[in-house]
Amino acid sequence: MKHAVNFVSLGPGDPELITVKGFKLLRQADVIYCPATLSVGDRINSRAADIVKALDIRPEKIRLFMLPMNRERKAAMESYDALYEKVKDAYAAGLDVSVVAEGDAGFYSSIQYVYDKLIDGGVEVKRIAGIPAFIAASAVAGLHIVKQEERLMVIPGILSAEDLAEKIEQGYVVVVMKLCACREAVLQCMESHPGYAYHYFENIGTDKEYHTDDCELLRKRKFPYFSLMILHK
Repeated sequence: MKHAVNFVSLGPGDPELITVKGFKLLRQADVIYCPATLSVGDRINSRAADIVKALDIRPEKIRLFMLPMNRERKAAMESYDALYEKVKDAYAAGLDVSVVAEGDAGFYSSIQYVYDKLIDGGVEVKRIAGIPAFIAASAVAGLHIVKQEERLMVIPGILSAEDLAEKIEQGYVVVVMKLCACREAVLQCMESHPGYAYHYFENIGTDKEYHTDDCELLRKRKFPYFSLMILHK
């Protein structure tokens, strides 16, 4: 085959934060598969497709694949299996195919399942690196995430307040992804350890971007899906 299937990382949300290489591959692609979800009222949302369109990529190239927004993985795997078949068929037809993911496609990205399955199916694939949300978030806040001998730990939002405090006391700067899954644990940590720094971010790189380190504001705030926190002593 002439082309590999390209897994293009879009970055955190700002279209200008995609790499030049990723942008060029999307420009030359025949089809671009973008994840989408259903919101209240069965409205289709795709932040990935919005980013692609903002790059002046022809919209007729875009193909949406639906992902359920819940912790039940069976439905998600069925969606990825269907995507795998579509990508494989497009590749076999000689089309230049890209699959996109927000952030970095190899960092907490479930699209890796399709990437691995294509390899197992004998399809050539390439992944184009991107800027993860927490790196973009640190720039928004002017944070030097780690320096000198400091250590960094990135964890998903499945943890307790005790787990979180333990890592910080061990000297780690902690990045918590999927923050909506552990709101109560974070609030408990704030209560027990008011001296820690809590840098909260949501919707980085979009017009809904928000950042605060004010714990009083955080206690009153709901944490949406696209939220994260950087914590340290």
